[in-house]
Amino acid sequence: MKFADFVSREAIRAELVAKDKEGVIRELVQAWLDTGSIEADEQESIIKAILKREELGSTGIGRGVAVPHTKHPSVDRLVGTVAISSDGVDFNSLDGEKVQLLFLLISPPDRPGDHLRALENISRQLRDDTFCRFLKQAKSVEDIQQLLDEADNNQFVS
Repeated sequence: MKFADFVSREAIRAELVAKDKEGVIRELVQAWLDTGSIEADEQESIIKAILKREELGSTGIGRGVAVPHTKHPSVDRLVGTVAISSDGVDFNSLDGEKVQLLFLLISPPDRPGDHLRALENISRQLRDDTFCRFLKQAKSVEDIQQLLDEADNNQFVS
């Protein structure tokens, strides 16, 4: 699975406004709403599902990265987005560091394979220090999209 399979370019955020975990999640779910990826009447339910998943354990996986995710019946396919917080957000990360890179995913409950493949792709790409460094330095949606395209074309991970 590639980023192009699930990341909605229109929902990418090059600079988050929110400064806390819930605010970031709300901002990114709003980005999906703005692109038509989710319905307005499902917005709060999706936010609650993501926050409930966070209660099980932070998706702040370390090295300035978080991958909040959930499964939700309101979507019929995997949707995702990427966002950057230049100041960083406290995400209760495993290493205690603030999060600068966020990948938010939501998938239908009956498609666990897609969910896992997307998480595996994100994890694999984020192991590459160069990819992470460039992504943290990206200043525009275009920069982020170009990096995701390069990652999809195996220009970072061998």
